[in-house]
Amino acid sequence: MHSLFSAATAYAQTAGGAAAPQGPSIVEMLAMPVGFLVIMYFFIIRPQQRKARDHANLLTGLKPGDEVVTTGGIIGKVRSVAEQFVTIEVSSNTSLKVLKNNVAATTKQVGKEPAKA
Repeated sequence: MHSLFSAATAYAQTAGGAAAPQGPSIVEMLAMPVGFLVIMYFFIIRPQQRKARDHANLLTGLKPGDEVVTTGGIIGKVRSVAEQFVTIEVSSNTSLKVLKNNVAATTKQVGKEPAKA
């Protein structure tokens, strides 16, 4: 019995037996990583680029009189805009000088609901 089983196994391992299973083609191997990169681009990279572009446009469009919110949550009116700093008036006779990059949004943007597609 044992010799019969080993003979069948030996026959299956020779070239005369069933065809050996082949590995996936190069297209099948590359489909998953390429698909993952495409999904990552549309769900992670592209929205971050859009957000950065919108923030840069906000900073270049700042002018005295705009009401802004900083990243720290401070709300005030822009008194003056310099190259890297913004002076914000938070109450009468009280103003803060903050880095321009720390201006998160205008109060018009905070109250606005996102557009539904």
